[in-house]
Amino acid sequence: MFDQFLNLISRISDLMWGPWTMAFIAFVSVYLTIKARLFQVRRFGYIFRNTFGQLVRRPGAAAAARMTPFQATTTSLAGTVGMGNMAGVATALSIGGPGAIFWMWVLAFFGMITKAAEITIAVHYREVDADGRVRGGPMHYIRKALGWPALAALFSIGVSFNAFFSSSLLQAHTVGRAFDATYGVSPYLTTAGMAIVTAVVAIGGVRRIGRFCEALVPFMTLLYMAAGLIIVGANFPQLPYAVARILEYAFAPAPAVGGFAGAAVISAIQMGMARGMLSNEAGLGTAPMVHANANTEHPFRQGMWGAAEVFIDTTVVCTITAFIILSSGALENGSSGIELLLEAFATFYSPEVAGAVISISILTFCLSTQIGFYIYFETALVDLFGARFFRWARWAYFLPGVVFAGITNVDDLWALANISVAASALPNLVALLMLSGVFLTLMRDHLSGENRYATEVTDRDRKYIRSASNP
Repeated sequence: MFDQFLNLISRISDLMWGPWTMAFIAFVSVYLTIKARLFQVRRFGYIFRNTFGQLVRRPGAAAAARMTPFQATTTSLAGTVGMGNMAGVATALSIGGPGAIFWMWVLAFFGMITKAAEITIAVHYREVDADGRVRGGPMHYIRKALGWPALAALFSIGVSFNAFFSSSLLQAHTVGRAFDATYGVSPYLTTAGMAIVTAVVAIGGVRRIGRFCEALVPFMTLLYMAAGLIIVGANFPQLPYAVARILEYAFAPAPAVGGFAGAAVISAIQMGMARGMLSNEAGLGTAPMVHANANTEHPFRQGMWGAAEVFIDTTVVCTITAFIILSSGALENGSSGIELLLEAFATFYSPEVAGAVISISILTFCLSTQIGFYIYFETALVDLFGARFFRWARWAYFLPGVVFAGITNVDDLWALANISVAASALPNLVALLMLSGVFLTLMRDHLSGENRYATEVTDRDRKYIRSASNP
């Protein structure tokens, strides 16, 4: 019975990530890039100077009631720098072959402006209540700017399933498998512990989540990158070969080698784009729900944090994971998911050290993602059913990881993630295409120094851009 269910979701995943979906994602991203005149290339330095380069600035007094821009970014990165960067990349390689990494890079390049656009628009159309509580995201700008409540509801439904399956289920499941393989700890015990910690932090609200992620995300990212770069450095002679394989098999079928079964070009494109979007969330519509909480001077200033996130998440962290696996030769062993990454680390470190590094990294990555995604789950369900319903429904968020802890076939479970990603991404991409003019208006407003749509003014007066041609 359950095997039939897994086969069904696999077929649905293949349908939702068919050629038309990938073509639509590519079209929206390329269209925004052209309309913004390659902003992510022309002003690459400007993006980082005005994001991470501004961390020395102290937030204003109003930040005490909201997240700082950096807290919003680390919380968003908590939702992106997770299993997608480790188990997700490993699964993409085992199914799509080395060429999948090329398509991850392509999506990341265009995704920088896509994520900047959705965050910029979300901050502009956010809701601020009398108590200073902020809610924002695609469901808000779809409803306010486009007047399409049905599409807004469809997005919220997609996000609810995305948070439930991609985050709550798969994050805990990945950690459970890692600790079971390394230390023999029951996955049910591991996932139960994660559920308790997630509940303690998440129930504390946006500020507690922000402080938690601000402390954990930089540490966990630097730890994993340092351990991975040591392996990449040791295998440096193999890097040209690894890069050549990525480029060659992006456009040609990857042959079977050892335990690796080979991969068609379409599989490389599907896995690269699906895992890339799941990893960096560009166009997915989830990150804007966190960034809308930021105490920022202008919507586009916060949007640039989104562009920086995509670069760090995919171009840096995911690439390190890919180079670790490809340069070590572990892909030929036929493993998948977190086991493949464990084998790659074990080619350099002792099994004990490899297990410790992967266990700590996967625990911190997945725990922070599970906690960060709680904001998405709350925002979506409150939008659909109201705050009173959510007070009871929120407890369901902490259960899926424990319920599914005993399932060993991670590839089948990833199909659930692919479905939920597409279900939330497609409505958001439609809205981004329709609101591209609003994004360009806000971008020009900030870059010109006019700041007619500064957040302080818009939050107070609630005078939003109704159309790009008539702001």
